[in-house]
This record gives sequence, structure tokens and C-alpha cells, in this order.
Amino acid sequence: MTLGMAQENTANNPIQAAEITVDVLRGLKEINGGGVTELADHLGMSKSRVHNYLTTLQQEEYVVKEGTTYNVGLRLVGLGTYARHQQEIHQVAKPELESLAEETGDLVNLLVEEYGKGIYLHREQGKDAVEVDSYTGHRVHLHNTALGKAILAELPHERVEEIINHHGLPATTENTITERDRLFDQLDQVREQGVAFDDEERLPGLRCVACAVTDNDGEVHGAISVSGPSSRMQGDRYNEDIPQKLEEATNIISLNMSYS
Repeated sequence: MTLGMAQENTANNPIQAAEITVDVLRGLKEINGGGVTELADHLGMSKSRVHNYLTTLQQEEYVVKEGTTYNVGLRLVGLGTYARHQQEIHQVAKPELESLAEETGDLVNLLVEEYGKGIYLHREQGKDAVEVDSYTGHRVHLHNTALGKAILAELPHERVEEIINHHGLPATTENTITERDRLFDQLDQVREQGVAFDDEERLPGLRCVACAVTDNDGEVHGAISVSGPSSRMQGDRYNEDIPQKLEEATNIISLNMSYS
């Protein structure tokens, strides 16, 4: 999904009630659940208004309440799962992700771009996989992940500029690329090598290698990666072995997507 579409998705006549509903759900996630007062303070809204929205969402089973604490309900999982199954790449890539996780023993991810952000669509954990903050549905910036850079390298220059203008280049570690020119230089390298690297750029202590998944027309559909602790992701394993495995997996996924 292009950022141009993200810009066009601004409604000419937005419905305020819908906007507030989304704000309430997002707010519950941001505060990890809470009471009416806490959420109202977080959103800068009146308690009575927040209460009305929460009770309505609870009535429709999109919010659950335990005692005085509200939280996002599992009914939203159904919507997310449905959205994921609409992505062809998820079904096609899953067997290769499972094989990569078993072969490398590390964390393997599938990420797609939507509205200029990266969305983790699937993950597989090998026997030595580390626990990180990513999960299915997690939205991240593209510039500070190997997955995101692999995707950005396949997009037109103007599109990447739009994404940067819209989302910026915020730092999450001291290694994050925050200069536009430096990012474009690295994207040139990714394009030339066919593989992207994340050297502790999103999370301290974590390295990641990724390759984009494209079709016969050169359209990028997403990217897959292998992530692990920096102590284990180094030398030939980091620079040669894992990149080779990823390239082989993306070739299979791309072929299956092109001829399925």
C-alpha cells in the first residue's frame, strides 16, 4: 500500500465519532489498559465522554472490563486475523519461514508495508530465538529495521521521500540512521547486494538480516528476516550464511507468488 494512498485516506468529511472510537482503542493499548480517569487524562477528554465510548465498545464486545479496568477485547483479533489472511504473501511465505526458523534456530519475521509503516505479519521462533518486542500486527518505522530497508530499497525514490516526510527518521538506538542522505546511500547498497542489515539500529543487542520479496513485475510485497543477538550474529554467519539462506527463501516465495 503506497504512502500516496495514506495521504489520500484523509476523509473529506471525517466522522468524529469514528475518530474518537479509534482514539479510545489506541489509547487503551498505549496505557496497557486502565480506568476511565486514566484513559481520559491520557486522551485529554472528559471522563463522561470516555465512559460513554468505553461502555458502548464493551456492549459491542470490542472492550472488556475487569473491576474498574478496561482493556481491548479479543474480538479485535478476529478482524486482524481476517486482514492477515487477505495478504497472499502470508500464506505463501509461511512454509519458508518455518524452514528458516528450524534451520537457523533464530527468530524469523515477515513484514509488509502499509501507509508508510512496517507491519509484522508473521513470525516463527527457532529453538534459540530471543524474545523481542515485536508481535504479529506490531507497527514499526521502516528506516531502522533490515526488513524496512529491504522494502524501501525496492520502492521509487519519490515514494521513499514521501515516507520520510510523513514519518520522519526517529532514533530508537544510537545506531539508528537519522540522516536522509545516509539512508539513501545505504538503500543503494541494499539494492546492489540484494540484502539489508540492521546492526542494533532498532533494538540494542539485536542484529537482523533481511531480503525483499518481489514478483516478476518488480513489485515488492514484503520482506523476510532472521534476527538474533549480536553475539551470535557476526562473521560469516551474519555476512554470508544467513543472507544466502534468505535469498534462497525469497526466491522460492517470489516464484510461488508469481505462479500461484
